[in-house]
Amino acid sequence: MKVYHKFLLYQNKWLKPYIDKVLTIMQWITYLCSVALFIALIFEKGFSITASEALLVHRVYKIVWIVFLIDITLPFILAYRSTKKSFRHIMWILSLLLYLTLIPVVFNQPDEGGAVLKFWLLTNHPLFRLTLLVLLSFMNLSYGLIKMLGSRTNPSHILAGSFIVIILIGSGLLMLPKCTVDGISWVDSLFVATSSVCVTGLSPVDIATTFTSSGLTIIAILIQIGGLGVMTFTSFFALFFMGNTSLFSQIAVRNVMKNESLNSLLSTILYILFFTLVIEGVGMFAIWTSIHDTLNLSIEEELAFSAFHSISAFCNAGISSFPEGLANPLIQNGSNSIFIYIACLVLLGGIGFPILVNFKDIFFFHIKRFVLSIKTRRWQQKGRRHLYNLNTRIVLITTFILVLSGFILVLLFEWNNALEGMRIGDKLTHAFFTSVTPRSAGFSNIDISSFRIQTLMLFVLYMWIGGASQSTAGGVKVNTIAVVFLNIKSVIKGSDRIEVLGRELSYESIRRSNAAVVISLITLFVSLLIMTFLEPSLPFSEIAIECVAALSTAGSGTGITEHFSVGSRLFITLLMFVGRVGIMTLMFGFVRQRSKRKYHYPSDHIIIN
Repeated sequence: MKVYHKFLLYQNKWLKPYIDKVLTIMQWITYLCSVALFIALIFEKGFSITASEALLVHRVYKIVWIVFLIDITLPFILAYRSTKKSFRHIMWILSLLLYLTLIPVVFNQPDEGGAVLKFWLLTNHPLFRLTLLVLLSFMNLSYGLIKMLGSRTNPSHILAGSFIVIILIGSGLLMLPKCTVDGISWVDSLFVATSSVCVTGLSPVDIATTFTSSGLTIIAILIQIGGLGVMTFTSFFALFFMGNTSLFSQIAVRNVMKNESLNSLLSTILYILFFTLVIEGVGMFAIWTSIHDTLNLSIEEELAFSAFHSISAFCNAGISSFPEGLANPLIQNGSNSIFIYIACLVLLGGIGFPILVNFKDIFFFHIKRFVLSIKTRRWQQKGRRHLYNLNTRIVLITTFILVLSGFILVLLFEWNNALEGMRIGDKLTHAFFTSVTPRSAGFSNIDISSFRIQTLMLFVLYMWIGGASQSTAGGVKVNTIAVVFLNIKSVIKGSDRIEVLGRELSYESIRRSNAAVVISLITLFVSLLIMTFLEPSLPFSEIAIECVAALSTAGSGTGITEHFSVGSRLFITLLMFVGRVGIMTLMFGFVRQRSKRKYHYPSDHIIIN
């Protein structure tokens, strides 16, 4: 080895610890600036500020801009090779765009017009710079959250903590003066934020008359974040924009996302975001066509109404931005198509993203087979025998049974009661809508107090069951209920295994399903016990519906939420949080997990029945 090579090697070994310290300090400064940017943005948009306060806010933006420029430049100067490997293409583009904001600083405004002037004005526009800073800030905070997983933090704690942080931020935003008409208490703001993030739909206040357009926009964003899951967004920004972090953090994110493969983790997140944007976009257009020129709204208000309800329906939130919700006479007297479109969005959101991915695989399989048949001029008969995986088939069959049975029972119970006076087409539409939405969405098309007790019992059952696993819906999940019933069937038949659709269910699936049902029932019983102490004067049946709606994040309440005391509202808020994050997820986070043991005790039997 030559002398100067030895010198460079020694120099790098000596400087590296100091370089790492400098980059770490810079990273923490960037985190603080990211938080400061969001605080300044909230202060500017949420309050009516004076000229001096506006000047202070813009100084904060400028400081953050300078820090971000240093943060992007410094790693390339001090650690070029490692930084180059970790940067993705999108990060390169954003860094380049941020450097372009230096053009107005270096060069004066061009005297001549044309493309050069337009480009200069674009790079000098405050909105252009602010958009870049917000994107980079969110990416940095997401990256910091994912790095917490690399420090071997329990993924369940990260998931629960992420929901808590978003709820607290959302409750603070909803209390901003520009977000409400006449203000709102902190407890009610916390309740609405939790209901939005946990996609429940319960509310102690009238959403449409309490919040302004800014408040409704925040609620829609909270619904979107809560419906897809906080970890979906943070994982996407961290893994896609900032590059992969440690192997352990990727495995931890995979466990939180319940993904089977580490290699497909990023693609799974991308598919989730893609399906969400496409379905909500199509749903927004469909809803707009059904309400156009019927609600006495301007075109902008119609589009806002359609976007809000498309997001709320697909995310199974059940929150409406219109006075009286979908029970409003203007909507009732209009086209029935809006109820069909919203019900379809609820079903698509409630069947789960793995099934949507499975549909995608089936679609492309048929496309490839069709293209190959055209090329070879011969129809391809051979292909995969099992296009629909077992999870997809069980969810679709169970969902179909629940919707069909609910549709028939609602018609049977309410034909001459809540549906009385309607045309046959209206009765069929509202019966279908009523059989779909109670399972998680909670939209109200008919006053729930007008239903018979049998229909209310059906509501409670459907809310408790909910939608499918890894969906925007709540409840114990149709997957769980299907496995429990298949287990009961096998026990009655005396079979020692569960066989369904040419497959044998694993022992782990059976154990988890039984545990989920029992834990849910115990939690529901304890909740009812507590609520009867907190609200002794309210009817037990209404309290029961409210507790099931909160725990299952369904939202089909009886409207007694506004009559609850502060303690009851806080307890229902906790119940919504537990229902969304998952009781078993929380228990996994606080109960120490045993490692697999390589020995077995002698087996024995307990007398059952």
